[in-house]
Amino acid sequence: RATMKSLRFISAEAFVSNAEFARKSLSSIAHNLFPLLFKASYLLEQGEVIHDLVENWPLVEFNMGKLLGTTVDYQEDLSHRTCSVCLESCLTGLRDYVLNHPSPYMNRLKVVDLTGMKDVEVQFCECKKTMGRWARTQLLSKLCLELLVYLQQTQCNPGTFEISIDVLIDLFVTERNYELVVQALLKKCYCPLKICCVAFRSDNLALQKFFYIIKLTDPSLLRKLEIVHNVRLEMEHLEILFNSIHFPLLMSLTLPARTFNVRRFTATDERMLTNIGEKMGEMTQLTELSMSFSVLTGRIQKLLSPLKTPLKTLDVSNCSLNHADMAYLANSFHANHLEALDLSGHNIPDLYPSIFFKLLSHSSSVLRSLTLEDCNIQDTHVNMLILGLSPCQKLQEFKFLGNPLSSQALKHLFTFLCELPMLKNVEFPVPRDCYPTGITYPIEDASLCRFDHQKYESVAEELNLILLQANREDVKASTPLFGSYDAAVQETNNELGAYLIKSFKETLEKFTNSLNKMS
Repeated sequence: RATMKSLRFISAEAFVSNAEFARKSLSSIAHNLFPLLFKASYLLEQGEVIHDLVENWPLVEFNMGKLLGTTVDYQEDLSHRTCSVCLESCLTGLRDYVLNHPSPYMNRLKVVDLTGMKDVEVQFCECKKTMGRWARTQLLSKLCLELLVYLQQTQCNPGTFEISIDVLIDLFVTERNYELVVQALLKKCYCPLKICCVAFRSDNLALQKFFYIIKLTDPSLLRKLEIVHNVRLEMEHLEILFNSIHFPLLMSLTLPARTFNVRRFTATDERMLTNIGEKMGEMTQLTELSMSFSVLTGRIQKLLSPLKTPLKTLDVSNCSLNHADMAYLANSFHANHLEALDLSGHNIPDLYPSIFFKLLSHSSSVLRSLTLEDCNIQDTHVNMLILGLSPCQKLQEFKFLGNPLSSQALKHLFTFLCELPMLKNVEFPVPRDCYPTGITYPIEDASLCRFDHQKYESVAEELNLILLQANREDVKASTPLFGSYDAAVQETNNELGAYLIKSFKETLEKFTNSLNKMS
């Protein structure tokens, strides 16, 4: 659907579409028109014009999210266009702003905010080449270091050293860009462009390196911390992290798989868990917590009860929760505030059906996203599920992949889902009757694709027809067999794959050495 453009925006597009003319004329443009021209240039992917607009930016703030978001002149939000041409032009323009503004009077720019960019699966930019979070981290670090080298080697105007611009960014660090980012952070105080890390994600990184770099980011400013794949952080390391570093502004925390494992708990571990809970309680802004694939049986209360602020997002997928854990969640003060909840990997119908529905009813007035993948929800449970979901009138997203449901049950469920007014995204499983008879759940990865694809397509068509007949074309229904899209994994999957092969090789070598010793 085409978005309306104001006459001002159409004029701006016409102006920037002639790059040579636009670049020559920038000096005579009114300062308040720069944001308008920037969005028009971004839409048309006019890299050279973008570069020159940023290089001559006349305002105190340059905020990507606000500039590309919904504006009066053009309501379409472009912040999900992580176009490589445009973003590289922005960042090189920023570097040249520093180099080409010798007069302190001209230097009005104080804050550059790059945190508003959203990495999505489908890109609408013409070049089709994206610059994800990892690449943005890499380029900004590189430009900061190049800028320092240039300033040291050249006779610069003294005014250049008076420039100080805070660049707010969500850093994404892996083994491959670690050294570069560390150097940029170490030399931050000398560089006119000051990297200010608002969110930090770490994948494929040795623990020692993670601890070193996290201290360099200035944790007192950090709002989001994600330690995700191949960072071998266990409970004792988490305790050290929380004891040695304070995160006063932290709002969102994601911990890697197997951070906790209560199956081998000792008295020391219990003390450690209590301490971690208390430290999280000191993070008064914390409202989002993800601890998937840890073993937390019977310990959820110990971990979450010290929190003083109710959680809005909780991911405890595949955490082996028992009845006591679910009862705590349902009766805790968190329940009434949960906007996003992931309980995947728990056998809800068999273990705690009534207490789960109590939790659902408590969070129903605010719940926006619910994920129940691999929860053994069968045809006989669908009516109960519909009853539980009925009060969730604000639900926007419902994911229930990996449940043994027939095509008939899915049709029944979809007829109900049409009635949820805010619903936008549904991820449903391949119907059980599309798989060979006797398939067992949860289905192993090797068997996931071994279903009747023609029959599935036919069922998917029927499900979409149900949505269509209810005038719900706004709902996207899909079956991403191997899970939802993750922009960070997509961007670094080559490195991730190489890391996994290396880990497998090391394990194999250890096993072979053990066998040799035995023989």
